[in-house]
Amino acid sequence: MAMTPQDVLALCRERDIKAIDFRFMDFPGLWQHFCIPVGKLDEALFEEGLGFDGSSIRGWQAINESDMLLVPDPETAFVDPFAHMPTMVIICNVQDPITREDYTRDPRNIARKGVNYLRSTGIADTCFIGPEAEFFVFDDIRFDSRPEGSYYLIDSAEAEWNRGADEGPNLGHKIRHKEGYFPCPPADTLFDIRNEMMQTMIECGMDVEAAHHEVATAGQCEIDLRFDELVSMGDKICKYKYIIKNVAHRHGKSATFMPKPLFSDNGSGMHCHISLWKGGEPLFAGNGYAGLSEMALYALGGILKHAPALLALTNPTTNSYKRLVPGFEAPVNLAYSQRNRSASCRIPMYSPSPKAKRIEFRCPDPSCNPYLAFTALMMAALDGIQNKIDPGEPLDKDIYDLSPEELADVPSTPPSLEAALEALAKDHEFLLRGDVFTEDVISTWISYKMKNEVKVLALRPHPHEFCMYYDM
Repeated sequence: MAMTPQDVLALCRERDIKAIDFRFMDFPGLWQHFCIPVGKLDEALFEEGLGFDGSSIRGWQAINESDMLLVPDPETAFVDPFAHMPTMVIICNVQDPITREDYTRDPRNIARKGVNYLRSTGIADTCFIGPEAEFFVFDDIRFDSRPEGSYYLIDSAEAEWNRGADEGPNLGHKIRHKEGYFPCPPADTLFDIRNEMMQTMIECGMDVEAAHHEVATAGQCEIDLRFDELVSMGDKICKYKYIIKNVAHRHGKSATFMPKPLFSDNGSGMHCHISLWKGGEPLFAGNGYAGLSEMALYALGGILKHAPALLALTNPTTNSYKRLVPGFEAPVNLAYSQRNRSASCRIPMYSPSPKAKRIEFRCPDPSCNPYLAFTALMMAALDGIQNKIDPGEPLDKDIYDLSPEELADVPSTPPSLEAALEALAKDHEFLLRGDVFTEDVISTWISYKMKNEVKVLALRPHPHEFCMYYDM
């Protein structure tokens, strides 16, 4: 059963909670927070909210309209597993303090509006999302970017490059390049830490399905959550990142969701599984290709049609496009297949159950704001269903065996964040339906990303440019 304000107050007494930590998601996708003493929490606060300065949050209010309200959602309460003092965390929605309307740039509000719009269409009443977020855990990370120099240095005890390191003693058992998928300890040095992350997630009310090492040589991992309703899964990815970073930190290590920290090795993706249900019944199972329904095939058509624009939200960093490059497993081909992992959309065939029938969109990465990414993905699928968009023929061939002529007919993902933002500027009408996203949200997202990320990177010399051009 969903928690009520009374339930939260009772749990605070039961667990001897001393502080309440209010969390909310900023526009680019990082959790923010502030605390109050537990004695200041009462039932009225769940209605009245708490004021804060919205102008200090990235991509939000101007200084002359800075006052905002945080309204706690009692259903999201959980005990913080890392705070020294017993602390209750509650995720909040953001409102305007004068009109009491939900704030259009609040990512969680966008996700909530998306679900309401889905129900209003009559097509479905539930959108389930199942993300597979990958991440790296490093033993040491150093970086800087100054006018007179820039660099980054990464280290991991299990990485191939430490075979000859003086570790006093070096015990070997390093992971060979691209052989990090499923090795046992002692090569997998993160086994116990991943299990601790997994158990902490379970204690925080998350349904964990599996945890394992990933392909890269240096500390790449994945912990999979069971699929859940869209808004709830957005909340869970926020908790997921918080738990992973903090468990790593207390072991003297550093976790990152940066998509491509290592050159020439696998990057971190976040394959997203999506399905629509109505009245407790799955809508994507049928007699079509790979056991899909006609509705699911139209949803595929919508995702593929809008993929270039979607990537501005699902792959929202300049670093994202160093993962999405041809010739690797990363999905740059805007096609669908039941087995081909280099296609951007895959239909998993692990189970014959109609309830397991879903579409896997393989492009996204974990640097995204989950509320925005999941909602945009659902809106693209809905547009495909509403307009009966044909996804074309599947691509079941080995893409690496295609001739240049055949490959030229397969559309691909945008080559850069700038190109994805340009695609979003041209193609976002499908996101505006039901006032889910607004023109203000889209224009602010594009201008923020162009000003603070694309242009900032374009102005700076790259260290590798010195290797290529210093002697010119």
